[in-house]
Amino acid sequence: MKMRLQKALAEAGYASRRASEELIKAGRVTVDGVVAGLGDSADPETQLIAVDGRPITAEAKEYWLLNKPAGVLSAVTDARGRRTVSDLVPTRARVFPVGRLDLDSTGLVLLTNDGDLAGRLLHPRYHVEKEYVVTVRGVVRKESVEQLRRGVMLEDGMTAPAKVDVTGIDRPAGGGPVTTMRVVLHEGRKRQVRRMMEAVGHRVVTLHRTRFAGITDAGLLPGQARRLSSAELSTLIKHAGM
Repeated sequence: MKMRLQKALAEAGYASRRASEELIKAGRVTVDGVVAGLGDSADPETQLIAVDGRPITAEAKEYWLLNKPAGVLSAVTDARGRRTVSDLVPTRARVFPVGRLDLDSTGLVLLTNDGDLAGRLLHPRYHVEKEYVVTVRGVVRKESVEQLRRGVMLEDGMTAPAKVDVTGIDRPAGGGPVTTMRVVLHEGRKRQVRRMMEAVGHRVVTLHRTRFAGITDAGLLPGQARRLSSAELSTLIKHAGM
């Protein structure tokens, strides 16, 4: 049965639909030896679909949770040879990160080869929550907290309302005050939390994702990865509306 190429790639566990679109745009996908275009369809059962010349084959679906340390890229590979999240997951399956954490941020990253689930978890329509613990320079005033809750204007538009709470203010010796906050978003823009804080005048010191959908980092050490339990997978599927 013919289907859109990005759907075929996602169902084969090669990448999310969004990432598959980028592969197609880059001219890296062929159908029966012919470079494919965005919007093309193919039948995976009767036609040869390949990425970078390598035929795609369906894999058993895998679901992993990683507590990403700082200094690790949220990517599958890196041309400069830097360590990536894929290096920390002990599997031969082509799992990829669902969303990203920037290089200096830490915390939960979900990796899977289930492109359909990944696409839904990232789509703003499903309002999948991500929770962060953020430490910023200075004392965050009540007015700034309210502004973050309502939404702030970034260069790519107004952010959706967020759940924001101040959980502590410390005054370390030899330095200025820092504020620790809990931030819950259902968007996934690039460097969004950092940019939101900068928009209200505060620079992020540390940023850690503690929860993705209903799954938390409890018991997962930095750099450690594990497979999702069946209950956790059911939670993700429920949040994705599948």
